[in-house]
Amino acid sequence: MKIALLGYGKMGKEIEKIALQRGHTIVLKASKDHPFLSADLKEVDVAIEFSEPKSAVDNIYKCFEANTPVVVGTTGWYNRFPEVRDECFNSENTLFYATNFSLGVNLFFKLNEVLAKMMTNIDSYEPSINEIHHTEKRDSPSGTAITLVEAILDQLKRKSSWVNYDSDQEEEININSLRSPGVPGLHEVVYDSPNDQLSIKHEAKNRLGFALGAVKAAEWVKNRKGVYTMSDMLDL
Repeated sequence: MKIALLGYGKMGKEIEKIALQRGHTIVLKASKDHPFLSADLKEVDVAIEFSEPKSAVDNIYKCFEANTPVVVGTTGWYNRFPEVRDECFNSENTLFYATNFSLGVNLFFKLNEVLAKMMTNIDSYEPSINEIHHTEKRDSPSGTAITLVEAILDQLKRKSSWVNYDSDQEEEININSLRSPGVPGLHEVVYDSPNDQLSIKHEAKNRLGFALGAVKAAEWVKNRKGVYTMSDMLDL
């Protein structure tokens, strides 16, 4: 498979290693210093996009112009997701997006949904989310943390919104974000009561799990049309 890397930072380099190990060819390495045009994608089977929030949508649209399936790992652009999704369907293109490509994290997402559902009628527990990432991460809170909190909000009707700071408003869920050098990613969902505390946690040891998931997503989505996520690929 011929792959274009749209974003060639630390994640892009890890994805390159995994892709080569799995027998694929990298035909384009685009970055802020090496921009690309939609015409550069004419020989590409799938593009993998790990750039920056401000570049992601433009990169996706270039893939649509070239009719090239695109796997997007960049977060921080989801305020424009409805527009991008509609354009994908209208132009009969392919978009695979995920806030996190790690297999373990996607299992964690499912556990989070189940736990939130169990807490629906137990109002003595207050939910919150802790997330820690490396200092190079541009968005805060992380896309993974937002995915977690949105799943909780879907279940707990006594909560209506989230904030990225300490809040004492009963209807809000706190997301606590910390940036620390060398931390690939840690997410913890906490339910605290006056009598005890319950938590579930996922901690990444390195970037390899994210890179492998992105390459597997590219392999899976190559001959498909439409909009997909990790839950589609993993049949969760």
